[in-house]
Amino acid sequence: MTPPSRRSIRVRLLLLALLPLGIVLPLLVAVLAIWGGDYLDRLLITKVQADLAVAHGYYERVAAGVGRSVEGLAGSARLAGALQRPGGQREAAVGGVLDDVRRGQKLDFLHFFDIERSAAEAPTWPVIKAALAGTAGTDTELFSAAQLAAIDPELPARALTPLLATVNAKADSRQVEDRGLVIHSAAPVHAVDGRLLGVLAGGVLLNKNLAFIDRLNEIVYPEGALPFGSAGTATLFLGDVRVATNVRLFEGGRAIGTRVSAAVHQAVLNEGRTWLDRAFVVRDWYVSAYEPLSNERGERIGMLYVGFLDGPFAQARHQAFAVVVGLFALAMGVAGVFAVLWARRVFKPIERMHATMHAIEQGDADARVGAVASQDELAVVAEHFDRLLDRLQAQTRSLKRWGQSLDAKVAERTAELVQAVADLKAAQSQLVMNEKLAAIGQLTAGVAHEINNPVAVILGNLDVLRDILGPAAEPVAPEIRLIHEQVHRIRLIVAKLLQFARPQDYVGYLEPVALTPLVQDSLVLVGHLLKKGNIAIKQHFESTRHVLCNRNELQQVLINLLVNAIQAMPDGGVLTLAAEDWDEADMPVGLKLVVADTGPGLTPPERERLFQPFYTAKKPDGTGLGLWVSLSLIERYGGRISVDSEPGHGSRFTVWLRFEPLALERIG
Repeated sequence: MTPPSRRSIRVRLLLLALLPLGIVLPLLVAVLAIWGGDYLDRLLITKVQADLAVAHGYYERVAAGVGRSVEGLAGSARLAGALQRPGGQREAAVGGVLDDVRRGQKLDFLHFFDIERSAAEAPTWPVIKAALAGTAGTDTELFSAAQLAAIDPELPARALTPLLATVNAKADSRQVEDRGLVIHSAAPVHAVDGRLLGVLAGGVLLNKNLAFIDRLNEIVYPEGALPFGSAGTATLFLGDVRVATNVRLFEGGRAIGTRVSAAVHQAVLNEGRTWLDRAFVVRDWYVSAYEPLSNERGERIGMLYVGFLDGPFAQARHQAFAVVVGLFALAMGVAGVFAVLWARRVFKPIERMHATMHAIEQGDADARVGAVASQDELAVVAEHFDRLLDRLQAQTRSLKRWGQSLDAKVAERTAELVQAVADLKAAQSQLVMNEKLAAIGQLTAGVAHEINNPVAVILGNLDVLRDILGPAAEPVAPEIRLIHEQVHRIRLIVAKLLQFARPQDYVGYLEPVALTPLVQDSLVLVGHLLKKGNIAIKQHFESTRHVLCNRNELQQVLINLLVNAIQAMPDGGVLTLAAEDWDEADMPVGLKLVVADTGPGLTPPERERLFQPFYTAKKPDGTGLGLWVSLSLIERYGGRISVDSEPGHGSRFTVWLRFEPLALERIG
């Protein structure tokens, strides 16, 4: 009866192994195909939605850049100087300024409309009306061919776009599109006395602006950003007509003049919704995102599109499905083979467990069943039996490991305690420093107040003395003038003390400052220090920009950096001064002022404490407040001071200055 019993077990094991695979795996493949396809579609839609957000951000940044360019020139000293020229020189000077800025900022047009002489010539754009009311503005608008010709005779030719027959597009009897999609901005220009002189208007024509659309495509879809060989595209639509795109026609040229499908036209332009789905674009299916472009009045005048080829992803989906089906077939075959082998070896674990129990009864404590090929209940019993024996031998090793772990935890807690003590000491030091600064501020303010009272008395009595003596005071006029100057010097010293105690009350007058003359004036002021040492000066002024700040405060910062650099080179060296443009993401932000020396440099601990108050960096005669005050002044304008230094390689201090303070309303 044994052989039939064994054959019955083999059959049952084979059926138990294959039936779940034959039923469950096909269901899993079907679910995976449906769920995986839907999940991939959702991923692709999420991807193109994120791409549209990036494209929208770039579009808004370009529009904001146009606005900043126009506003910056409207409020610049350069345009104000040109407007102050007499007679015919004024028109030539203003025209030269506008041409330089238009080319430098890559604008298609830039015009100044004089409020007194040619207000009637100014276009009736909403942004110009707002500028006449005193508010600068930027908008995207549709301009007719006549409006473009009034701006610049060359613009209508650039805007003219022949319409090409497009599959699935909405019916349209037009043959050409002659309107222009324009980002334009206007800003008021005021005189020094606040009187409105005119309006400055400028903008960029987006029709056939291939540099703009190619740059947008590079940002959204950089090389290698899309897998499976897919390619990304970007397009600007005027209405439903492509006026700037990198989508290609069958002949290889750009698809400018083709039109969007009727379904997208209805959803985006008519209903104002954002399209996030597949769409047929010219000649291929793309995972597409369209969003409407509206003007200031809320009218939908065009669309912004990004998308990527759907074909490579569909092919990848089919290949993945084929791989899953192949793996399913392979799993079925392998499972069948292993099920037969396992059925043949079902009794081997029983024999080995019997032999192990017999050996243990004979006193062999190291006897084990060992690895069992089958994975049924018998194998589980065998494994449990071996684990019980192994646990007895592992208890001693576990006790040793627990002891080592306890030692490690004690060491870890000790290190945490040491760190906590160090943090507490640092916090106490910082608290003491803050209390010192507060006490110094109160003392300084009190001393300054007390000094101001006798100074006022001295000045008052000095004026009374001069009035009473009259002509009799002429023999001592130099002495009286010297007393007056010294009293005035005392008042300046008091003002500096009050500035240290309450810096927020002593910001000063803000004006456009050029770095080159400021640096030259500062070098004259520290000339006596330069003569004491063998110090060579190198100057590299690559930036001609101006920054809006208080000239005296900026000179105070520069002189402090110069003095520190000179003191760092007692045996001579090279003092380097440089001015560089500060740009971020291709947009001008401000400028950088660099002061570098060839001194001994700074260690990392010195760099960390460099801008802390009362830290003197190996200068026993210093107060330790120079860099701290300088950093406070620069940060008040929205800038910063960075230092790059290594021991033995000198130090390089960089002052980052913005065109205008970030918090002008608080410090102006």
